[in-house]
Amino acid sequence: MSLTDQIAAILAKINEFPEELRNPILKANAQFQDSFDPRTAIQIGQTIPEFRLPNAVDEEVSSADLLSQGPLLITFYRGTWCPFCDLAVAALQKHLDEFKARRVTLVAITPELPDFSLSMTEKHNLRFPVLTDRGNAYAEKLGLLFRMPDSLRPIFDRIEHGLKGHNGDDSFTVPIPATILVDKEGVVRNAFIDPDYTKRLEPAVAIEWIDALNH
Repeated sequence: MSLTDQIAAILAKINEFPEELRNPILKANAQFQDSFDPRTAIQIGQTIPEFRLPNAVDEEVSSADLLSQGPLLITFYRGTWCPFCDLAVAALQKHLDEFKARRVTLVAITPELPDFSLSMTEKHNLRFPVLTDRGNAYAEKLGLLFRMPDSLRPIFDRIEHGLKGHNGDDSFTVPIPATILVDKEGVVRNAFIDPDYTKRLEPAVAIEWIDALNH
Protein backbone atom coordinates (compact mmCIF):
# COMPACT_ATOMS: atom_id res chain seq x y z
CA MET A 1 0.00 0.00 0.00
CA SER A 2 1.35 3.42 -0.96
CA LEU A 3 1.84 6.19 1.60
CA THR A 4 -1.01 8.09 -0.08
CA ASP A 5 -3.34 5.11 0.42
CA GLN A 6 -2.34 4.80 4.07
CA ILE A 7 -3.02 8.49 4.61
CA ALA A 8 -6.44 8.12 2.97
CA ALA A 9 -7.28 5.48 5.56
CA ILE A 10 -6.37 7.88 8.39
CA LEU A 11 -8.48 10.63 6.82
CA ALA A 12 -11.42 8.28 6.68
CA LYS A 13 -11.07 7.70 10.43
CA ILE A 14 -10.90 11.45 11.10
CA ASN A 15 -14.12 11.89 9.15
CA GLU A 16 -15.75 9.61 11.70
CA PHE A 17 -14.79 11.93 14.59
CA PRO A 18 -17.64 13.78 16.32
CA GLU A 19 -18.29 17.13 14.64
CA GLU A 20 -17.08 19.12 17.64
CA LEU A 21 -13.64 17.52 17.15
CA ARG A 22 -13.54 17.13 13.38
CA ASN A 23 -14.77 20.55 12.27
CA PRO A 24 -12.22 22.73 14.14
CA ILE A 25 -9.37 20.52 12.87
CA LEU A 26 -10.54 20.69 9.26
CA LYS A 27 -11.25 24.44 9.51
CA ALA A 28 -7.77 25.24 10.87
CA ASN A 29 -6.12 23.20 8.13
CA ALA A 30 -8.17 24.89 5.41
CA GLN A 31 -7.49 28.37 6.80
CA PHE A 32 -3.75 27.75 6.90
CA GLN A 33 -3.77 26.49 3.32
CA ASP A 34 -5.57 29.69 2.26
CA SER A 35 -3.15 31.98 4.12
CA PHE A 36 0.16 30.26 3.33
CA ASP A 37 2.38 32.04 0.81
CA PRO A 38 4.83 29.51 -0.72
CA ARG A 39 7.19 32.36 -1.61
CA THR A 40 7.98 32.76 2.09
CA ALA A 41 9.41 29.22 2.30
CA ILE A 42 12.86 28.11 1.21
CA GLN A 43 13.11 27.89 -2.56
CA ILE A 44 14.84 25.60 -5.03
CA GLY A 45 18.28 27.03 -5.74
CA GLN A 46 18.72 28.55 -2.29
CA THR A 47 21.30 27.29 0.20
CA ILE A 48 19.95 25.93 3.47
CA PRO A 49 21.06 27.71 6.65
CA GLU A 50 23.56 25.76 8.71
CA PHE A 51 22.24 23.88 11.73
CA ARG A 52 23.55 22.24 14.89
CA LEU A 53 20.77 20.21 16.49
CA PRO A 54 20.62 17.45 19.12
CA ASN A 55 19.73 13.91 18.06
CA ALA A 56 17.54 11.42 19.90
CA VAL A 57 20.27 10.75 22.50
CA ASP A 58 21.01 14.48 22.86
CA GLU A 59 24.23 14.47 20.85
CA GLU A 60 24.79 17.51 18.63
CA VAL A 61 24.66 16.92 14.88
CA SER A 62 25.69 19.60 12.40
CA SER A 63 24.66 20.16 8.81
CA ALA A 64 28.34 20.60 7.92
CA ASP A 65 29.17 17.09 9.17
CA LEU A 66 26.21 15.57 7.36
CA LEU A 67 26.96 17.38 4.09
CA SER A 68 30.55 16.22 4.23
CA GLN A 69 29.12 12.76 3.49
CA GLY A 70 27.12 13.94 0.44
CA PRO A 71 23.58 15.17 -0.36
CA LEU A 72 20.83 15.27 2.27
CA LEU A 73 17.17 14.39 2.18
CA ILE A 74 15.70 16.44 5.03
CA THR A 75 12.17 15.77 6.24
CA PHE A 76 10.30 17.82 8.84
CA TYR A 77 7.60 16.19 10.94
CA ARG A 78 5.23 17.59 13.54
CA GLY A 79 5.53 14.95 16.24
CA THR A 80 4.95 11.41 17.42
CA TRP A 81 1.33 12.37 18.13
CA CYS A 82 0.61 13.04 14.44
CA PRO A 83 -0.60 9.89 12.62
CA PHE A 84 0.33 11.34 9.21
CA CYS A 85 3.90 11.97 10.41
CA ASP A 86 4.05 8.48 11.85
CA LEU A 87 3.18 6.99 8.47
CA ALA A 88 5.54 9.28 6.54
CA VAL A 89 8.54 8.57 8.74
CA ALA A 90 7.92 4.82 8.61
CA ALA A 91 7.62 4.97 4.81
CA LEU A 92 10.98 6.75 4.50
CA GLN A 93 12.61 4.18 6.78
CA LYS A 94 11.46 1.39 4.44
CA HIS A 95 13.40 3.04 1.60
CA LEU A 96 16.47 3.91 3.66
CA ASP A 97 18.71 1.35 1.97
CA GLU A 98 17.80 2.83 -1.42
CA PHE A 99 18.78 6.30 -0.21
CA LYS A 100 22.04 4.98 1.21
CA ALA A 101 22.84 3.13 -2.00
CA ARG A 102 22.60 6.48 -3.75
CA ARG A 103 24.87 8.08 -1.12
CA VAL A 104 22.18 10.33 0.26
CA THR A 105 21.76 10.85 4.00
CA LEU A 106 18.20 10.95 5.30
CA VAL A 107 17.61 13.16 8.34
CA ALA A 108 14.38 14.06 10.14
CA ILE A 109 13.78 17.29 12.06
CA THR A 110 11.03 17.75 14.64
CA PRO A 111 10.25 20.25 17.41
CA GLU A 112 9.81 17.37 19.85
CA LEU A 113 12.32 17.00 22.68
CA PRO A 114 14.90 14.20 22.37
CA ASP A 115 12.94 11.84 24.65
CA PHE A 116 10.07 11.89 22.16
CA SER A 117 12.26 11.70 19.07
CA LEU A 118 13.85 8.67 20.74
CA SER A 119 10.37 7.17 21.06
CA MET A 120 9.83 7.62 17.32
CA THR A 121 13.26 6.13 16.63
CA GLU A 122 12.58 3.09 18.76
CA LYS A 123 9.01 2.60 17.51
CA HIS A 124 10.10 2.28 13.88
CA ASN A 125 13.67 1.09 14.49
CA LEU A 126 14.86 4.15 12.61
CA ARG A 127 18.41 4.03 11.28
CA PHE A 128 18.74 7.69 10.40
CA PRO A 129 19.16 10.82 12.58
CA VAL A 130 16.10 12.38 14.17
CA LEU A 131 17.01 15.90 15.32
CA THR A 132 15.25 18.24 17.74
CA ASP A 133 14.52 21.76 16.52
CA ARG A 134 13.70 23.42 19.84
CA GLY A 135 11.11 26.12 19.47
CA ASN A 136 10.98 25.45 15.71
CA ALA A 137 13.88 27.88 15.34
CA TYR A 138 15.34 26.15 12.30
CA ALA A 139 11.95 25.56 10.65
CA GLU A 140 11.29 29.28 11.05
CA LYS A 141 14.50 30.10 9.16
CA LEU A 142 13.16 28.02 6.26
CA GLY A 143 9.68 29.57 6.39
CA LEU A 144 8.07 26.29 7.45
CA LEU A 145 5.92 27.27 10.42
CA PHE A 146 2.27 26.58 11.16
CA ARG A 147 1.14 28.60 14.19
CA MET A 148 -1.99 26.72 15.07
CA PRO A 149 -5.04 28.68 16.24
CA ASP A 150 -6.00 28.70 19.91
CA SER A 151 -9.31 27.15 18.90
CA LEU A 152 -7.45 23.84 18.57
CA ARG A 153 -6.03 23.90 22.10
CA PRO A 154 -9.09 22.30 23.77
CA ILE A 155 -9.24 19.77 20.94
CA PHE A 156 -5.62 18.78 21.50
CA ASP A 157 -6.25 18.57 25.25
CA ARG A 158 -9.25 16.32 24.68
CA ILE A 159 -7.35 13.91 22.42
CA GLU A 160 -4.30 14.11 24.72
CA HIS A 161 -1.71 15.33 22.23
CA GLY A 162 0.04 17.53 24.82
CA LEU A 163 2.30 19.68 22.63
CA LYS A 164 3.65 21.67 25.59
CA GLY A 165 5.07 18.51 27.13
CA HIS A 166 6.31 17.13 23.82
CA ASN A 167 8.00 20.33 22.63
CA GLY A 168 8.98 21.98 25.89
CA ASP A 169 7.17 25.23 25.06
CA ASP A 170 3.64 26.57 24.80
CA SER A 171 3.94 28.22 21.38
CA PHE A 172 1.43 25.77 19.85
CA THR A 173 3.50 25.90 16.69
CA VAL A 174 4.54 23.02 14.43
CA PRO A 175 6.55 22.76 11.22
CA ILE A 176 5.02 22.29 7.82
CA PRO A 177 5.95 18.63 7.18
CA ALA A 178 8.18 19.39 4.21
CA THR A 179 10.77 17.16 2.52
CA ILE A 180 13.79 18.81 0.91
CA LEU A 181 16.65 17.39 -1.17
CA VAL A 182 19.89 19.37 -0.95
CA ASP A 183 23.09 18.65 -2.82
CA LYS A 184 26.48 18.26 -1.13
CA GLU A 185 26.92 22.05 -1.23
CA GLY A 186 23.69 22.52 0.71
CA VAL A 187 21.75 23.90 -2.25
CA VAL A 188 18.07 22.95 -2.45
CA ARG A 189 17.51 20.88 -5.58
CA ASN A 190 13.94 19.69 -4.94
CA ALA A 191 11.34 20.45 -2.30
CA PHE A 192 7.90 19.18 -1.31
CA ILE A 193 6.28 21.92 0.79
CA ASP A 194 2.52 21.59 1.10
CA PRO A 195 0.53 23.60 3.67
CA ASP A 196 -1.94 20.70 3.88
CA TYR A 197 -0.26 18.51 6.49
CA THR A 198 -2.18 15.47 5.25
CA LYS A 199 -0.21 15.58 1.99
CA ARG A 200 3.19 13.86 2.08
CA LEU A 201 5.91 13.05 -0.44
CA GLU A 202 5.95 9.47 -1.66
CA PRO A 203 9.43 7.97 -1.05
CA ALA A 204 9.49 6.78 -4.67
CA VAL A 205 9.36 10.41 -5.78
CA ALA A 206 12.29 11.25 -3.51
CA ILE A 207 14.26 8.46 -5.19
CA GLU A 208 13.42 9.95 -8.60
CA TRP A 209 14.77 13.29 -7.36
CA ILE A 210 17.98 11.68 -6.20
CA ASP A 211 18.47 9.77 -9.44
CA ALA A 212 18.05 13.04 -11.39
CA LEU A 213 20.59 14.69 -9.08
CA ASN A 214 23.10 11.94 -9.70
CA HIS A 215 22.91 12.23 -13.51
